[in-house]
Amino acid sequence: MYFINVLILVIFIMLGVGFLTLVERKILGYIQVRKGPNKLGFLGIFQPFSDAIKLFTKEQMVPLKSNFLIYYFSPILSLFISLFLWLVYPFLINCFSFIYGILFLLCCMSMGVYTIMISGWASCSTYSLLGSLRSVAQTISYEVSLSMIFLSFIFLINSYSLIDFYYYQLNLWFLFICFPLSMCFISSCMAETNRSPFDFAEGESELVSGFNVEYSGGGFSYIFLSEYSSIIFMSVLYSIIFLGCNLSSYTFFLSVTFVCFLFVWVRGTLPRYRYDKLMYMAWSSYLPISLNYFVFFLGFKSLII
Repeated sequence: MYFINVLILVIFIMLGVGFLTLVERKILGYIQVRKGPNKLGFLGIFQPFSDAIKLFTKEQMVPLKSNFLIYYFSPILSLFISLFLWLVYPFLINCFSFIYGILFLLCCMSMGVYTIMISGWASCSTYSLLGSLRSVAQTISYEVSLSMIFLSFIFLINSYSLIDFYYYQLNLWFLFICFPLSMCFISSCMAETNRSPFDFAEGESELVSGFNVEYSGGGFSYIFLSEYSSIIFMSVLYSIIFLGCNLSSYTFFLSVTFVCFLFVWVRGTLPRYRYDKLMYMAWSSYLPISLNYFVFFLGFKSLII
């Protein structure tokens, strides 16, 4: 049963990623006062399937001086790590249940850095290496503040399990009692998933698509799938931590959809940050806020005890 449940989960994640790309292209189209994909089927509903067929049937080019095995397997590893994140999803049915879900989550998120670094290094391209180095520096910087936010909530609810967020938010969402922390969390998630305005790993105007510049066909599509499944997971995580975590209610899935829409909306609205400002924001703004909240929650719990 565990295997069947995980298989169904993976299939629906892949479908969700496909239709998220369609929704993103439609929203960006309307933001730019034009139509998105609208030729294939009703309102372009079959566009994700045609994109998948095109990407996976394209010839994959391999750079002559690349480390072939590492170059070939790092996108697959990236996709697997982004799918492993979903195992901490707090199911109310027969599936995996992690007591230490947040620790497992932090481990998987940290492993994602290595796949980006290895992809850029194994391509033996200067552009790829520069893109991977910038991405690693950015991801590590924002993981520190994300870890501090998670630690704050670990002390607040006295548990590492995500399902406990449901019990503690029955009467009041955590969004209302720590709104600044939620804003830090959502922007750190954007930086963690290399999304605009923090998409320095894929700074097209400076780095010719960044660490994935040498990938085509299947390799590129694996990197693409891992990025978009991480976006959906971060939206789910935001809804679990700040928006009630009532998994049996349709409002939970509406809130996940709204957070995904927020990712796309920010991409269509805000220009890319300058790199030094990004690092300054990580270490001089987000880290002090998350540390202050951490100390506050620690003192709050000690007063109650």
